[in-house]
Amino acid sequence: MDLIVAATFVSVIDEAARFSNAHHVQSYLGLVPLEATSGGRDKRRLGAITKCGNSYMRSLLVQASWGIMRGCGGDPLRLWASRVADRRGKRIAVVGLARRLAGVLWAMWRHGRAYDPERVGKAATRGLEVEASKLRTEAETMKIATTKAAHRTKKIERRMKNVEISNP
Repeated sequence: MDLIVAATFVSVIDEAARFSNAHHVQSYLGLVPLEATSGGRDKRRLGAITKCGNSYMRSLLVQASWGIMRGCGGDPLRLWASRVADRRGKRIAVVGLARRLAGVLWAMWRHGRAYDPERVGKAATRGLEVEASKLRTEAETMKIATTKAAHRTKKIERRMKNVEISNP
């Protein structure tokens, strides 16, 4: 199965250099979510995958993802998909893994490297570290805002007491 997926990937993508990054490949294959956001300051709404591009390649990547999910061992892709499956369900995790697999295949081809689970694991770790850093910054910002709000509330309460005392 792995040779069929690799050969089909090469034939569908044709030239690795024509894509500037992995996201463009994933989008070309229709493995990115639809965006249904209206104008203004609405929250970003993501839907199902776009399903643009080669449906045969997409289905092969999904089948390969099922194989990775069912396998055993500590492969970083499998561990990542297992965490997603715990949060969102197996089907969503498998499609997410297919998307990630397309990015890994493209990077391997583009850079002329074999699959290295350590490299994939380190990249995932960097992503988690960036996310953790963003959450720490957000937590600090919320803490400062909470402290300021509490200070303002106390100030208003003192003013209200002073108004009550001066106007009996």
